[in-house]
Amino acid sequence: MSEVKLVKSSIESIASSQPIFYVLDTNVLIHDPTSILNFHEHHVVIPITVLEELDSLKSGRQSIAADCRQAIRELDKLLGRASPDAVEAGVSIPRQHGTGGSGTLSVLMTEMPDNLVMLPTHLNDNKILNDAGFLKHKYPDRRVVLVTKDINVRLKARGCGIESQDYHSDQLLSDIEQLNKGYLEYAGSFWSRIENVETSQHNGRTLHRVARAVFGEEVYPNQFITDESGFLARIIKLDNDSVTLLDLNLAKLLDTETWGLKPRDVYQAMAMNLLMDPDVHLVNLSGSAGSGKTILALAAAIEQTVPTKIYRRIIVTRSTQALDEDIGFLPGTEAEKMEPWLGAITDNLEALHWDDENCSSSVEYVLNKVPLMFKSLNYIRGRSFQSSLIIIDETQNLTPHQVKTIVTRAGNGSKVVCLGNLAQIDTPYLTPISSGLTYLTERFKTFAGGGNILLQGVPRSALAKFAEEHL
Repeated sequence: MSEVKLVKSSIESIASSQPIFYVLDTNVLIHDPTSILNFHEHHVVIPITVLEELDSLKSGRQSIAADCRQAIRELDKLLGRASPDAVEAGVSIPRQHGTGGSGTLSVLMTEMPDNLVMLPTHLNDNKILNDAGFLKHKYPDRRVVLVTKDINVRLKARGCGIESQDYHSDQLLSDIEQLNKGYLEYAGSFWSRIENVETSQHNGRTLHRVARAVFGEEVYPNQFITDESGFLARIIKLDNDSVTLLDLNLAKLLDTETWGLKPRDVYQAMAMNLLMDPDVHLVNLSGSAGSGKTILALAAAIEQTVPTKIYRRIIVTRSTQALDEDIGFLPGTEAEKMEPWLGAITDNLEALHWDDENCSSSVEYVLNKVPLMFKSLNYIRGRSFQSSLIIIDETQNLTPHQVKTIVTRAGNGSKVVCLGNLAQIDTPYLTPISSGLTYLTERFKTFAGGGNILLQGVPRSALAKFAEEHL
């Protein structure tokens, strides 16, 4: 074939509305296998090179392979029964919400004429760029946009005169500073700005009902209120006009031990309060290295599985790119394979028993006594966990699609705790704004059974604190 065989009549029939040609890179389909549904009335183009890359990556047990397989299934739903001419001309894509017009999806199968080749074709990225350039040349009156998560490909596209952009459909924020921290801090006394309050006692708890307007900004369930005078409360109910606060005794929280661990500051106290509340089913803890995310989650998990038996088991998983690629080549059982990647958990377990007479014996006792299971991310897929406390470490390295896959595994009586540091993203094509941890925090900010805390400070050591601030 010397050129793409888009049916001319089909293209011209919708030319009046000038739909945009969106050429999708492979990494977009891996990042979000349902991304083809998010371009509304426009024309989505999948280069044949993208299908070939998906095919080469679909085999295996790593998470990227599962995402490739799902992307292929999504494409097959729309293209599977279409004729070859229809596949090249454009198959209708129904909108997700079933309203309004639909876009079209086509596969670009072309052999570049020599006079149109812009880049050497030994790289797949170059082939995709050449395809976008071919569309731009063939339809000069139409806008052609290459959508890719790869910054370098976007730079190359700019050099070739091709418009390009990141995939934004799952990015809910334009600035990471807008992300809900999980608390509101007030200078001076919080009560100095309150004119009317209704205080009541229920089951030994002190509740305050105040006007919603006094906050001057949007508030969410399980968000904390704190001030410089030592007041601490948690929002437990929201109405159109009022907010109900649960009064918390900060001094008491700071002095409360959870499996031998006491919070070191108000932020850790807030985090522990959420972790120990059985009515809060999702907790996101973010913060810099050494802020206490893992040790807080581990202490709360052991406390709720051994003495109180709220949960039957603890499941710990951690996603890194290296984990997904290398776990199949490591010797031993799944637990033995996971051990090198979950050293942070065992390190913190030792820290919880550092002052014991025999630390190693205490750790061994806990590992034998506590139903603590280390599982790979691939094990989580397709499972349903009942009465379990699931700890997901390094959540910042997950895509929004992967986060959804894991969180939906939680069954009845289960709790999910997500830990992460948005300043330490190791996965290609992810940023703090597009990270699954950010996506999850933003999507669940109105969920009455969820809460999140941005931990502050670096209590690990003076050295760690100085390094975090100066390196």
